[in-house]
This record gives sequence, structure tokens and C-alpha cells, in this order.
Amino acid sequence: MSERPSPVHVVLASASPARKKLLHAAGIEPSIMVSGVDEDAATARAEETYGPLEPADLALVLARAKAEDIAPQVDEALVIGCDSILELDGDGHGKPQTPEQAIERWQLMRGRSGVLHTGHWLIDTREDDGTGATFGATASTTVHFAAIDDDEIRAYVETGEPLRVAGSFTLDGLGAPFVTGIEGDPSNVVGLSLPLLRELLGEVGIAWHTLRAPGIPT
Repeated sequence: MSERPSPVHVVLASASPARKKLLHAAGIEPSIMVSGVDEDAATARAEETYGPLEPADLALVLARAKAEDIAPQVDEALVIGCDSILELDGDGHGKPQTPEQAIERWQLMRGRSGVLHTGHWLIDTREDDGTGATFGATASTTVHFAAIDDDEIRAYVETGEPLRVAGSFTLDGLGAPFVTGIEGDPSNVVGLSLPLLRELLGEVGIAWHTLRAPGIPT
């Protein structure tokens, strides 16, 4: 039996432990390189070029900026950039800046529904087998929130979790009891749509199963 070739090197341009965990659970062991992109500056540049951006478009712009920040630093790899934004009443919400902002956000969200947009950008830096491709897409999932009271909101915000995540909530952490349902891909809500990533990889001729890292249980 021939020895199985090494998987293609995957680089995740994100500090998110949830995104890394998603990929690992699906059989992929990425390298982590955290982007130094200034999101406010990247947003301002994009809006100077394109005008005001819809939340779904902004998520893609920021995902691209993160991937493009890391790609020049690595050879022979697939670089994946991601960014998530919660849309509520047409406005986009990333990570809250303060506990007070997180509380206000949850007071607005409770008992209602929003759309979690995650932008994905893929850059192929491989020289011999690569395509040089740079492209992406956005996945969107509707999220329904429980009608939690102010005491529950304050207790949740005091954990610190809402300050670390887009939209001030998680589906795979302490915020899970406050999500009553979703419509769409659950992995997208966690921070990276595995089905969409599989499609993007297919565009550069890479089958998902060929990325499965040796030693990861299947």
C-alpha cells in the first residue's frame, strides 16, 4: 500500500479558537496566523471605494483583508480569512467594545431574530500545484434569540464571552441557551461555514477528504 501524501497546508488567518476547533473536528489541522488588520481602517477604505456596505458585504471585505494580510507571509498554502457580523434591523454588529454596549445589544436582540453573516476569503499561494486564486463568498444564517431578562443579560455579559465574539453571542458556548433556533448552517454561526469552505476548495480543485490530517480521528 502506498503511503498517503501529506495534506495541503492550510493557514487560518484568525485568532478564533472556535474556528480552529470547527476545522479540527472536521479533520483539518490548520496553522494559525493572526492578522494584524485594523478593521475600522479596512472598513473606511472599502467604503471610500464602494460606498456604504451592507453587513454581508462588509463581512466579506474584512475576511479578504485578513487573508491578504497573511498570504504574503506564507508559501505553498491555502490561506483562509473569515469575519462575522450580525445584522439586526439592517445594521451590522461586530464585537461589542464595552460591557455596557454588550448589554444594550442584548436588550435589542432578545426575543427577536438576526442574520449572522460570515465572510470567507481563500488565497492559494501554492506554486507547483496551485492556481493563484483569490476569491471568496459570504454565508448567512438566521438566528432566533430567547426573550431573556435583564438579570440574565447582565450575568451573561459578566462572563466576558459576549465581548469576544461578533454579535455578542455564541452557539457553542455560554450563549447557547439563549439561542432558540437557527435557519441555515450551524457552523456558520460558530464562525466558519464548513459547507461553503468545501465549495470554495472545490473551485481550486481540492477535495475535502484530501485535507484530512493524519492522526485526527475520523
